[in-house]
Amino acid sequence: MLYQTKVAKRALFASLSTLALVATAPAAAQDTDTQPAESEDVIDDVHDRRMDSRSVIIVTAAGLRQFDLLAGTSVIEGATLDANLDGQLGEVLADVPGVTATGFAPGASRPILRGFSGERVKVLVDGIGAIDVSNTSADHAVSIDPLTAESIEVLRGPAVLLYGSQAIGGAVNVIDKRIPRRVPNEAIHIDAIVRADTASDLREAGASIDVPLGGGFVTHIDGSYRTTNDLEVPGFVLSDSLRSELLEEAAEEEEEGEFEEAEELREAAMASGTLFNSATETWSANGGFAFFRDNSHLGVSVGVYDTFYGVPIRPGAGHHHGEEEEGGEAELEEEGPETVNIGLRQYRADLRGEIALGDGLFERLRVRAGYSDYTHTEFEGDEVGTVFDVQGMEARAELIQNPDGRWRGSLGLQYYFRDFFAEGEEAYVAPNRTEQISLFALQEYGDGPIQLEGALRYEATNVDSVPLGVERDFDAFSGAIGLAYDGPQAFRAGVNVSRVARAPSAEELFSNGPHIATQQFEIGDVDLGIERAWGAEIFARGRLGDVEFSVAAFKNWFDDYIYLSETGEEEDELPVFEYLQQDATYQGIEGELIWRFLDTGNFALTADLRGELVDAELSDGSNVPRIPPLSLMGALEASTGSLDLRGEVEWVDSQDEIAAFETPTDGFTFVNAIATWRPIAADPSVSVIVKAENIFDVTGRRHASFTKDFVPMAGRNFSASLRLSY
Repeated sequence: MLYQTKVAKRALFASLSTLALVATAPAAAQDTDTQPAESEDVIDDVHDRRMDSRSVIIVTAAGLRQFDLLAGTSVIEGATLDANLDGQLGEVLADVPGVTATGFAPGASRPILRGFSGERVKVLVDGIGAIDVSNTSADHAVSIDPLTAESIEVLRGPAVLLYGSQAIGGAVNVIDKRIPRRVPNEAIHIDAIVRADTASDLREAGASIDVPLGGGFVTHIDGSYRTTNDLEVPGFVLSDSLRSELLEEAAEEEEEGEFEEAEELREAAMASGTLFNSATETWSANGGFAFFRDNSHLGVSVGVYDTFYGVPIRPGAGHHHGEEEEGGEAELEEEGPETVNIGLRQYRADLRGEIALGDGLFERLRVRAGYSDYTHTEFEGDEVGTVFDVQGMEARAELIQNPDGRWRGSLGLQYYFRDFFAEGEEAYVAPNRTEQISLFALQEYGDGPIQLEGALRYEATNVDSVPLGVERDFDAFSGAIGLAYDGPQAFRAGVNVSRVARAPSAEELFSNGPHIATQQFEIGDVDLGIERAWGAEIFARGRLGDVEFSVAAFKNWFDDYIYLSETGEEEDELPVFEYLQQDATYQGIEGELIWRFLDTGNFALTADLRGELVDAELSDGSNVPRIPPLSLMGALEASTGSLDLRGEVEWVDSQDEIAAFETPTDGFTFVNAIATWRPIAADPSVSVIVKAENIFDVTGRRHASFTKDFVPMAGRNFSASLRLSY
């Protein structure tokens, strides 16, 4: 059966890849989705951007007019962003082709791109890292509040290596206005939103204010608050396999006369309707200041992000702490599943500047820097268990070349530093420091139908842990080259090839101990080497009459791929997970088709089809753990001047191509409906969005989630939001 499934999947890959090749034939089109703004200042009026949910896709990587090496670029903004808002970044982007979410808990869900997660997906704030620890473990929330985002870019393809080798799978770039991006035309500009839902009893609100002070000075403040209760879920909380396991354990306990333990196990197995300990509370506040003069500007901001969220624990999982007897020997005291919560706070300061350099070799200098003071506390019941403290900074400077004939490009320097310290009974990662210096360049040649592009990056990384007496140095070189064809009216197709090298992270090197929030005993390997990968992809996007389309097929060949694998052993009553290295292969295809088949001027009907498929295997023939299954979505949208109605059907296949000790997941289908109403015809900046998700209350589990067997997705959910921009 497994062999037949793999054969069928390979046949599907072959047919879809053929479709991608056919799609690269020239087409007459006006492809607004591939034309970046000449200057980031062009995109700064959120008031204008909120008018249209299908706004121009903006690529903020500086220096190029096309940047076509980014084969799969998507932007979520306007009404689309409002309709998909969530407290966690992964959930906001889960419907984008090629994207899913880690789904660890309602309070912690990070994006997964093309099956890649963690250290292979870079989360950025306006071009530099979030400087948190969300990339190191699935239970760590991303320290970014999507509620105050202006837009969110999903960047895929080999040119993303300009943001770092940690972006092998892609990057997510959150664009906000903490540092003002323009001088408002109004005396004061206000954006505000309020939202509520039924599945989590959500109550949230956020607002931002921009005020011009005269003389090119602008100030900005924003804030948000969000609270939810335990999540309502359909049917049983636990998967069928986990429920069966607990019921078997209950029968064994009963046979041994442990009736109280047996009853507790049965109650856990039969839990339904509500996901215990999944409530969240989050707030953020930011202030910024900027100065604009001619084509230059400089700005700074400071802010705080604070969240407290519950971490559901696998039922039946015991946990031990070592306690010392009078005789000096340690005894293990068994404890039942505890209530685990995480409190996270980040103080952050940012700088962004751009200086026009005139008509010489370089057109402008662009600088970006951020500093973070981050504390992450894991509470076991009412007591502090483990505290993670991280201080870090990231800075980059880019020189943007003046176009010289057919040559365009940019050169840059990037610096990253992180000081990580953990203390407590489960400080599973030893204190460590990471320092990285990078040089990068991106060049483009050609104005005609054929364009050649190339990117290079060098990273020197030092990772050390004084308590362990270990220091590692890594030199990594990465590069990409692409050939793009510009067809009539901006149709675009191309092929890219890349070679990327990534140094192992401190967590991959130094982990060694129990991690209560993830219910794992994690073991790193200080001898891990550099992970390298060849990558290739082919893409096409454009318009055929009333049909817009985008399709990309990709494949990556990894040497010494680093992955976290369950061993089947137990330590401290927890399953042991080890960081291992082995060659691996990823391949996949993703695409979207939008067909406006009826447009009378005052009324339009649009069909929207999306899909993605990823397959990943290790060199020994086994499957890479936690790879998302095939998923498809179809939608029909009716649009008028004041009202848009959209119906969606999301289908996610089952996943039984699994790694050792991994459990399979069943497929599911969600049906959703969205209505967007603009009540003031003369002022579309006021909008009301009403949404019904999972209308038939179907149980769904994300296969990529470590917690899928006991953290299902939300049940039937009705939500409403009101946005104002004036």
